[in-house]
Amino acid sequence: MPRCGDVLRISREASVQFSTPILFRVIRVRDRRPDNGWLWLDGYQLNSAGEAVRQRSIHVRAGGLHRVAAPATGAATGRRTGRRSVRVGSRPAEGTEPLP
Repeated sequence: MPRCGDVLRISREASVQFSTPILFRVIRVRDRRPDNGWLWLDGYQLNSAGEAVRQRSIHVRAGGLHRVAAPATGAATGRRTGRRSVRVGSRPAEGTEPLP
């Protein structure tokens, strides 16, 4: 059973609509009852760099899912992600409160 955060290779084994395989990061397994081994998954289709390119809800056969290692992104590939780094122990900006 897939879990939130899993990266899956979705191919024709999971559903005939995926004749060209995709990478998919699971954000939710819907709580509907599976129909004969079929699941509804919500998540993001990933490109080859592991970046989300499209949010999707897909209906797939659980037996056709393949868990894969997440593709390297951002710092691991040497590319900038647009995220700012924050020093641990730094003081919050004036007028803001630290998270608990």
